[in-house]
Amino acid sequence: MADKKIIAVVGSTGAQGGGMARAILNDADGGFAVRALTRDVNSEKAKELARTGAEVVAADIDDPGSLQHAFAGAYGAFCVTFYWAHFSPEKEVAEVGAMARAAKQAGLRHVIWSTLEDTRKWIPLDDNRMPTLMEKYKVPHFDGKGEADHFFTDGGVPTTILLTSFYWDNFIYFGMGPKKGPDGKLALTLPMGDKKLPGIAAEDIGKCALGIFRRGDEFIGKRVGIAGEHLTGAQMAASFGHALGQEVRYNVVTPEQYRSFGFPGADDLGNMFQFKRDFNEYFCGARDIAFSRSLNPELQTFDRWLARNKSRIPLD
Repeated sequence: MADKKIIAVVGSTGAQGGGMARAILNDADGGFAVRALTRDVNSEKAKELARTGAEVVAADIDDPGSLQHAFAGAYGAFCVTFYWAHFSPEKEVAEVGAMARAAKQAGLRHVIWSTLEDTRKWIPLDDNRMPTLMEKYKVPHFDGKGEADHFFTDGGVPTTILLTSFYWDNFIYFGMGPKKGPDGKLALTLPMGDKKLPGIAAEDIGKCALGIFRRGDEFIGKRVGIAGEHLTGAQMAASFGHALGQEVRYNVVTPEQYRSFGFPGADDLGNMFQFKRDFNEYFCGARDIAFSRSLNPELQTFDRWLARNKSRIPLD
């Protein structure tokens, strides 16, 4: 490890951070080493990272001191937050500030910050096309991240701002996959109309991020977006049908209907899909597939991802 550039990976046992860690570990001759940051170094995922060659370090993004210790001596960092652990944009903003300050103090030479848009730049709080949530946000799990981008730029941290896309893994873990209706037939329910949804395999985010680190300073100070494919709901339903060997319908609902579904975060996600639908040309344009493939030649299509993961998708 001594002759390799150390990348400190925040959230190394999560979807994005885990993908980043594995991408580096699987690239034995790539010139980078993993310092895996995790709250629990004794978790099975942390132990697996250690077994495969990562330096596992205890760190908590809510503890600035532990971040400063974990970033010390590293070349770069992959920074990410997980809104769904606490449902608090304010907490997320504070976490980003702590990461940016720790990165500055450690003198990191390249940080990749995995973020999303502050949708209030497109839909002001007084715009009634979409309900305001928590009094201050339109899409809370987007807006806090986007609002916090400035901590890296204002702090003079050499940063690539990375815009990610909808994880296809949400169909496995987030209950968003096809469900059986009263007629027993499967349907994929989304409030996207005929607009395209940029999506990506979570593991490919890490591989794309590694591609950015490999390119040295090229993307420092730049804002780039990634996706595996841009697909309509109808196209995704057809792919599901092909992979599962049975009909899957695309059930189009309105954002209002989606917000009313009642599960935790339904209003947030309903607003998110409405933002992606109503500003589709911008949202897709910010996430270029050819660019993503230039960073990660192994970039998966949705069909390829489904072929590998269809048995993991709950259909009840």
